[in-house]
Amino acid sequence: MHRHNHTHAENVRGKKLLWVTLLNFSISLVQVAGGIISNSLSLISDAIHNLGDTSAIFIAFLAGKHADKKPDARKTFGYKRTEILAALFNAVVLIAICFFLFVEAYERFRNPQAIKGGIMLSVAVFGLIANLISVLVLQKEKSHNLNIRAAYLHLLGDTLSSVAVIAGGIAILVWQIYWLDPLVTVAVGVYIIYHTWDVVRQTVDILMQATPRHIDIQEIKQSLEALPQVENIHHLHIWQMDDEHIHLEAHLNISQDLSLSKAQTVRHDVETLLKEKFGISHITLQIEYKGCKDNDYLIVNRSNSRVLHRY
Repeated sequence: MHRHNHTHAENVRGKKLLWVTLLNFSISLVQVAGGIISNSLSLISDAIHNLGDTSAIFIAFLAGKHADKKPDARKTFGYKRTEILAALFNAVVLIAICFFLFVEAYERFRNPQAIKGGIMLSVAVFGLIANLISVLVLQKEKSHNLNIRAAYLHLLGDTLSSVAVIAGGIAILVWQIYWLDPLVTVAVGVYIIYHTWDVVRQTVDILMQATPRHIDIQEIKQSLEALPQVENIHHLHIWQMDDEHIHLEAHLNISQDLSLSKAQTVRHDVETLLKEKFGISHITLQIEYKGCKDNDYLIVNRSNSRVLHRY
């Protein structure tokens, strides 16, 4: 039943991403035409931005489909990290687009050009409406999946870009302030880079198998070593396979030479604590008694709470 619900949720996300891809592609076509006719850099830039986002969202859609594949003999952990790779690619592409827009805006600052504010404004309003619809479609899904969040940030940036272009279009139409066109481009680009960098940081952390930022590895050690039968825990590694599942592997040194059945009970207590208190779902423990004397990696010295890092 749980698997069925999970699959249904993934299918819903996939359909939403595909629908948003088609909508965003239509925005890009209209903005390209409107930008050329009105001679507006911010519209053309927004069109390039939207086209890049359309590709990114479509990649997110394909990655989500690929991530559902079951583990096999070569990919024993499955394909969930396909989504992480797609999210990283999307974020890097978006930042690259922003820098391209900065260069174009600089040229416009140096050589301001007349712009047809009425056409610019009309196309920007169309883009805003379409982007708002796309943002609302993915609003509920963004917190469940890093890949969806990256696509959502693309769309949010497009929406804010449309608002800025509308404001610039009004000013250009009323007061002929043409330098607002490249200024809007720079402002939106800075905002997008600021928010997209967090996605880059998270995806790199996952791919580098870093300890999740919300996990305090010392708190975990102290909690486990407070259990009566646990002497220490070492060779401790905590990482994320994707944005939803946390893995832990460690050597568990027990305080007494217990029978296998009793050691299993200790292991069960440790796993229960890790799952209920820290939300760690995939746990691999190697149980030892007076083991790893020459390998004290990440053993807490209880007398002075000092961490040793000796290999």
